[in-house]
Amino acid sequence: MDFRTVYTTCAYCGCGCGILLEVLDGEVIGTLPVKTHPVSQGSLCIKGWNIHEFVVSERRLTEPLLKKNGRLEPVSWDEALDAAASRLKRVVAEHGPDAVAILASAKVTNEENFLLSKFARAVIGTNNIDHCARL
Repeated sequence: MDFRTVYTTCAYCGCGCGILLEVLDGEVIGTLPVKTHPVSQGSLCIKGWNIHEFVVSERRLTEPLLKKNGRLEPVSWDEALDAAASRLKRVVAEHGPDAVAILASAKVTNEENFLLSKFARAVIGTNNIDHCARL
């Protein structure tokens, strides 16, 4: 029996709470707060306490999927990213940059949300960016 804890940052919101993932025989089985973490100071919200559940969920996507012949099929990351980029370029070319909107996430860092903002404004050319930060 191999038990260990892995120090990491909670991914549910932008607060950046410190958590310890409990790992038993290579499987994540629980979450503990980090008492000395400067943000969370040993506390976690209900989402933080249960963050380990999505890691092992059978519903979690583990590979990129692309619709082919009306069905979602596994594809390589290169093929998935190429498809997304080409379709995004086509929408901008046919309908203009304001036909695109970006929805940022509370589950990423502030720096990543900043990059999404730059991507929307500098690359796409739209100010249509919003953020849904529900803690």
